[in-house]
Amino acid sequence: MTSPRYEFDTVPSPGETQTIAPGLEWLRMPLPLALNHINLWLLEDGDRWIIVDTGMFTDDAKSVWQDVFDSVFAGRPIGHVIVTHLHPDHAGCAGWLTEQAGCDLWMTREEYLLCRLLVADTGREAPEEGLHFYRAAGFSEEALDAYQRIFGFFGRYISELPEAYHRIAEDDVLSIGGRDWRVIIGRGHSPEHACLYNESDNLLISGDQLLPTISSNVGVYPTEPDANPLNVWMSTLKNLKQQTDPDVLVLPAHGKPFRGAHDRLDTLIQEHEQGLEKLLKHCSEPRRAVDVFPALFKREVGADSMIIATGEALAHLHYLVDLGEIEKRDDDSGVSWFTTVRS
Repeated sequence: MTSPRYEFDTVPSPGETQTIAPGLEWLRMPLPLALNHINLWLLEDGDRWIIVDTGMFTDDAKSVWQDVFDSVFAGRPIGHVIVTHLHPDHAGCAGWLTEQAGCDLWMTREEYLLCRLLVADTGREAPEEGLHFYRAAGFSEEALDAYQRIFGFFGRYISELPEAYHRIAEDDVLSIGGRDWRVIIGRGHSPEHACLYNESDNLLISGDQLLPTISSNVGVYPTEPDANPLNVWMSTLKNLKQQTDPDVLVLPAHGKPFRGAHDRLDTLIQEHEQGLEKLLKHCSEPRRAVDVFPALFKREVGADSMIIATGEALAHLHYLVDLGEIEKRDDDSGVSWFTTVRS
């Protein structure tokens, strides 16, 4: 497996930018997470700026943005805020920024609508559907209590989105600062993730769809309990390879800009295929979702990672169920058991 080839040795400090190409600046925003940063992209468009992704809605982020308004933008207006997808590190400051700058929000329809739906869960009690979902996955009562405590966490780091937005969609071409950026849609990590591809300068703003060292989470959650996101994720990786140049400069949401996109896409596909093979062997005896972690993850799953790990496990299990290679059976207590189909 070929390692990504990094384009830059350094990364910008918070509040400062690094030039990627004329009219394209790299801004790195701190995150209050183990994954401690997100890359944001500032596109010069004549006498104004366009923002791509925003960071979580935190005091630190607002402080960084204020520095950017003062130093980088220097009084020039913001034309649009473009958000690749709904997750808080990407959409968190979007509503606040559009209000501060008096500009509009550009997103795909599924990302905008689902983001507003999930934010509406803030302050609510966990629904019975969620409890049923995680009981079926094999959660203990202690783990269910933890789920109920953090339910609605999603919206705590997202400022209120504007009531109206500008829809972007597959194959739309966004003309910004003399460059045409074609929208390539990715699915699986989120429902309608927008990547932006500029063919003339061979640039790809990939969001979370293609990262240099980690694989984005592909998970099943209570809102769509029978989903098969891994199927569309794998299709997206193959489609992204077909639609981009092998030596495209990838501008990812996390990590550093890199080349070697096609090799990286192949590696991601191979890693999932290897996980599926291990899962088939592991499920020679009936397993719950929480029992298959050793087949998929190199490290032990802690209490703080249970929900994301369970979603990832179910994504792989559902993929094999839909292929007819694993069968699912619910016992009398509502717990789901997955067993490899013997040929």
